[in-house]
Amino acid sequence: MARLFLLFALVALLPVELVNASDPFHIRGRVYCDTCRCGFETSATPYIQGARVRIECKDRNSLNLKYSVDGETDSTGTYNIHVDGDHQDQICYVKLISSPLADCKTADPGRARSQVILTRSNGAVSNLHFANALGFLKNRPLAFCPELLKKYLPQNEIKFI
Repeated sequence: MARLFLLFALVALLPVELVNASDPFHIRGRVYCDTCRCGFETSATPYIQGARVRIECKDRNSLNLKYSVDGETDSTGTYNIHVDGDHQDQICYVKLISSPLADCKTADPGRARSQVILTRSNGAVSNLHFANALGFLKNRPLAFCPELLKKYLPQNEIKFI
């Protein structure tokens, strides 16, 4: 009886696992312009329409590129990228490619890329995965930024170049 149940479970669940394994991942994230050049989003942060991003997956040992797909942000600064396949033994990340804003084209080194996990072998069941927001730096901080940053940072940490 136990063998019959085990056989039934394997036959019933195997097709479900095979279907899930072939479903593409959907990676969602946002791209912003850091108007205060502070390294994080604030209430003055606009999100960028038309920014280009790329998902890259590299071999964990050789760091050779194994997979790459590009995407572009919509009117809300959000990108949605479909990724085919399971990239279990690869290091994958979303990175900034370009900004359409003339005064906000420099990628923030601390927000230029975000790692994404693209495997189903870690227990995650959803096809939708979220990446951290990515940011470009405005050429010059806006005039009201020192006052705005007082809401976010201790006084002794507010510095402007």
